[in-house]
Amino acid sequence: MKASFHPYTLKFKQASGTSRGILKAKDTWFLILESEGKKGVGECGMFRGLSVDDRPDFQEKLQWVCENINLGLDILVSELVELPSIQFGLEMAFKSLDSANGFDLIPSEFTKGKEGIPINGLIWMGSESFMKRQIKDKIKAGFTCIKMKIGAIDFQTEIDLLKSIRKEFTSKDMELRVDANGAFSPQEALEKLKILSDLDLHSIEQPIKQGQVEQIAKLCEIAPLPIALDEELIGVFSVTKKQELLQTIRPQYIILKPTLVGGFQGSDEWISIAAQHKIGWWVTSALESNVSLNAIAQYTYKKQNPLPQGLGTGGLFTNNFDSPLVVQHGNLRYNATKQWKFNL
Repeated sequence: MKASFHPYTLKFKQASGTSRGILKAKDTWFLILESEGKKGVGECGMFRGLSVDDRPDFQEKLQWVCENINLGLDILVSELVELPSIQFGLEMAFKSLDSANGFDLIPSEFTKGKEGIPINGLIWMGSESFMKRQIKDKIKAGFTCIKMKIGAIDFQTEIDLLKSIRKEFTSKDMELRVDANGAFSPQEALEKLKILSDLDLHSIEQPIKQGQVEQIAKLCEIAPLPIALDEELIGVFSVTKKQELLQTIRPQYIILKPTLVGGFQGSDEWISIAAQHKIGWWVTSALESNVSLNAIAQYTYKKQNPLPQGLGTGGLFTNNFDSPLVVQHGNLRYNATKQWKFNL
């Protein structure tokens, strides 16, 4: 078996705002396996500034993987515990190599085009008019769950935007989630959560920065709306540490980004532990290309979680790869008649 890796830069159609700043491009790396005339492709979508494997030796590790690919998936994954995006890329690449067409990794009613996955419509930060336009577009497109990133513009403006949705739609008609990406200070968080709770929100993701375990545990205990952990899960590797974290904080939900938590295997561990503590979960992509989105969607469908998932990011880039993935009426679907076009 031969392996190689190839850097690739995804370019946003329009600059996308988060509380960490404006994103115009996103680097990613593709792992290509070749064996007996077949090819497999996986994506190592390390996220600069967020992934635990955003480190100077990242490409050196990819080179090491390529040189040692004959060790096999299990050994390689066990050797790369602190490089979750490479673990996920390897899982994808090996499944791709074994699949009929390179992309049907986990065959199901989803990949046959018979069933879809409910997803949230993502509202990016920006000017008030830009955010209003996005909200109108998502409602028009048939979404029944909207997730709005907050924490970068004036808080009152964000509240007013959420109020404008609630004037039109009750929580039975439209589920609203917000994602603060750790933008609130521990001192102000509870007061802001009280204000947000008046809008009948489903949940808030990561209200304060990760690593403040005592403060987020207290918030989860007393907050008037459900809290979902996101960044808090990054860099927690052992099952024991995962168990300790969820047992200590006891959030209402966790959000799994396979690229950031060690792929299918890492996600399975979190789901298993969450179930023990009656903690809900959903899966989210992390601005990868359609190669990872495809793998994440197929994995997610098999889990049969009824909550809307965070898988609507495929249309953000000008140079994404043509794929059978389509968003229709608030669902991610697979158009089985459409061919992949994967060219690096």
